[in-house]
Amino acid sequence: MPKKTQIVILGAGYGGVHAAKKLAKKYKKDDNIEITLIDRNPYHTLMTSLHEIAGGRVDTDAVKVDLRKIFNKTKVDVVTEDIVKVDVKNNVLKSEYGEYHFDYLIVGTGSEPAFFGVPGVKENGFSLWSLEDAVKIHDHIENMFKKASRERNEKKRKAMLTFIVAGGGFTGIETVGEIMEWKTTLSRDYNVDESEVRLMVVEALPSILNMLDKPSVEKAENYMKKKNIELHKNSPIIQVDPDFIKLKDGTEIPTNTLIWTCGVQGNEEAASMGVDMGKRGRLQANEYMQSTSNENVYIVGDIAYYEETNSKGIPQIVETAMQTADTIVDNISADMEHKEKVKFKSNYHGFMVSIGGRYGVAHVGGMKLTGFFAMAMKHLVDMHYLFGIGGFNLIFKYLNHEFFSIKEKRSIMGGHLAAKSSTLWLVVLRLFVGIMWLIEGIGKIQQGWLKADHIYIVKTAAASGASEAASNTAQQAAAQAVPLLSQPPEFFTSFMNTFVAPYAHFFQVCVVLGEVALGLALIGGFLTFLCSLASIFLCINFILSAMAGKEILWYIFASITLMGGSGRAFGLDYYIQPAISKWWNNLRRGKQTPIYKQNSIGM
Repeated sequence: MPKKTQIVILGAGYGGVHAAKKLAKKYKKDDNIEITLIDRNPYHTLMTSLHEIAGGRVDTDAVKVDLRKIFNKTKVDVVTEDIVKVDVKNNVLKSEYGEYHFDYLIVGTGSEPAFFGVPGVKENGFSLWSLEDAVKIHDHIENMFKKASRERNEKKRKAMLTFIVAGGGFTGIETVGEIMEWKTTLSRDYNVDESEVRLMVVEALPSILNMLDKPSVEKAENYMKKKNIELHKNSPIIQVDPDFIKLKDGTEIPTNTLIWTCGVQGNEEAASMGVDMGKRGRLQANEYMQSTSNENVYIVGDIAYYEETNSKGIPQIVETAMQTADTIVDNISADMEHKEKVKFKSNYHGFMVSIGGRYGVAHVGGMKLTGFFAMAMKHLVDMHYLFGIGGFNLIFKYLNHEFFSIKEKRSIMGGHLAAKSSTLWLVVLRLFVGIMWLIEGIGKIQQGWLKADHIYIVKTAAASGASEAASNTAQQAAAQAVPLLSQPPEFFTSFMNTFVAPYAHFFQVCVVLGEVALGLALIGGFLTFLCSLASIFLCINFILSAMAGKEILWYIFASITLMGGSGRAFGLDYYIQPAISKWWNNLRRGKQTPIYKQNSIGM
């Protein structure tokens, strides 16, 4: 029996997850390849959305993707474990509870904030590089408003209400944009004078958002200034105390809140891995994204240091993580198949920055976008990524957090998609539509639609005298109803004659029984979303058949209205929907084994 090849991925960041997905797909049917993904958390964190947590736009569930959902029904073995030692000489990872042997190791442990030796930053400031960081910032900001609401000392109160973001990069600008929107809600909730709230961006360089061109940066700056965000450029911070920060020119700014977003470096565990180090604490990689000291160790994402075209390392952004993962998967495959490896070549499609939930600036695919269109593009890119790792389920979750459940109108659609109304008021409409469909079905039964010699839904060339008479009756009824279409479209006629006419009676019976079942289901509030879709489908079918007048349009619009959870009030969906959700979650996640019961490889 051939020895199985063990591929271990350390870290479930963007690069690690992407590599695991590609490897699982590539070796789906190869039982000699085993893939293990190890992370200290049981979820994948959407790092590019952490500012939304810090700024109170969405809850924590919005940035967590359960790894079971991503890798359910794949060959990837997800292990929740904290690795304490990476032994590259003996090809083994060690945790407190077990060992994980590997033939190929992909290191994707990510990065951490770089404090550049500034005194007091780590002790007195906040970083934004994990979900825990974001939650701390969120809670601290809200606590500052709470304390300020009771503070009578004006000097202390102003320090509490001064929020400084250090760093004018994407993370810093996005963070201050979220706080800018949230401060109005907090001021109202805690009865604080909003005019006392100060928001500041302090940047050591002469400009902000250096990856964008000057006109786009100017638009971003103008928007922030319009929203009373102070921009301090050429202002390096040299000291951070609990109650103030000090700039290089000697200026001291009283504040209890400094959020540090000035840069990142390789995480501290990297230095203990026993592989070559690059600059800024990152692991040195060659053009194949291999460690320069260990050919079977590959480096993915932020932790990788490789100078592609200049003296700077590849940027620590999501696209880099994804593209380095692509290169690594190709090269592991090439190594196993004794083929030539491919070199890493970046292909960045653009950059996007949001300033709150309503405004953004983007360079994507050669297009320069601002405002609504930039934010729309950002949402599309986010959903494209989520679809790739989890399908429509994650897209619906994203839409729910970003639009359907958004508070205080903090999205490009305002609060229009998040407006809620009680489903109680839909009960009467649901019953009415259900009764009408039931009457329609019973009426067709009385007309003889269940009889084999009465064909109404299609007129065939070999129609019997009885079916011709029936067809004439249908045409007369349609004439009285003034059909929306004088005759069926050619494509619809062709489809009906090809696929329906040979089984006309069967389809006709299905239509009748479908109307009866649809009516009963709506009356009982059973699967009303699907029933509403079926109602719309039947209406469109009757319109295309030139059998329905404008009166049928009300069915369509009523059905659209009923899709909004009409069966959850005095209907069976009140009981059925939670059961379906539970079943679906179990299906998506597979068997849910507690973390402490998971078996370790090589124990």
